[in-house]
Amino acid sequence: MTSVLPPALEAGRELVEPALRKAVARLDADTRQVCEYHFGWSNADGSPAGGGGKALRPALVLLSGRVVAGDPDDVLAPAAAVELVHNFSLLHDDVMDGDTERRHRPTAWTVFGRSPALLAGDALLALSTDVLLDPATEYAAAAVRALSGATRELIAGQAADLDFEERTEVALAECLRMVHDKTASLLGCSTALGACFLGAPGETVRRLHAFGTELGMAFQLVDDLLGLWGDPQVTGKPVLADLRARKKSVPVVHALVSGGAAARRLRELYAQPEALTEDQLEEAAEAVRESGSEEWTRAECARRLDRAHQQLPEGDPDAVRSLTELAEFIVRRKH
Repeated sequence: MTSVLPPALEAGRELVEPALRKAVARLDADTRQVCEYHFGWSNADGSPAGGGGKALRPALVLLSGRVVAGDPDDVLAPAAAVELVHNFSLLHDDVMDGDTERRHRPTAWTVFGRSPALLAGDALLALSTDVLLDPATEYAAAAVRALSGATRELIAGQAADLDFEERTEVALAECLRMVHDKTASLLGCSTALGACFLGAPGETVRRLHAFGTELGMAFQLVDDLLGLWGDPQVTGKPVLADLRARKKSVPVVHALVSGGAAARRLRELYAQPEALTEDQLEEAAEAVRESGSEEWTRAECARRLDRAHQQLPEGDPDAVRSLTELAEFIVRRKH
């Protein structure tokens, strides 16, 4: 896959960042410092930095508005709001998972402390509602309800993910439900929110939501594969990171429930009280492959992408084409 970002992703980030910075500027100085560091806008000492995420979710909001012939400026509020919710979840996830690196630099909690990072996440979540209501449009309340519902599902998914860490038995259906809630729900909301905010017909909003939800499932399946075999220089995470943390990601759960010698060995490795050695990590990764779980996950990702394409509604041809390009990028990315 090429490392060149789709034009819609680049344009989305450029459009939404000023709105994000304006929103974060409302916060008190201490909380703002943590947020600006987390977003990659500043270094730990407050000096400017040139980092930042892909802004995928805002790009989806902007494109969903364009599908119904909306002006990008008219959907900047929901685009910024979903990115605020997403980064609320990242700040909390990093603390709960004990992750020490994000986007190739120390996570916010390792720099400022756990409590300031959690409070910064809370502040971003509160800001998301303010930002959505700022334009005071006819459909702002519906957009708030949609984003609030997606956020509740996201939290339920994170709770399930944490619960899986304490359980020895997790069914594949449970794992896929967790992925839906933790990742696909916000992507589905993002892909419908621009159209919703502009008062688009219900069927158009529904199809865009279905497109984004299937895309979100594919997105997480790619993430799960990268968490096992992604290049650390590209992903910013250690090699075999999910196995090291004994995460019950989709390919791992698929392998654990597959039966056979490879599944039994993977169970033994996940059950041992000591940290896995480098050799054992390689053995666990090979067990996932031997169980056919890598192949199954890639096939499921392709199936989800195909289902997403089937849901795309009619609308502005350029916007629909950009959504298709963005979907292809998501499932072929390396980070």
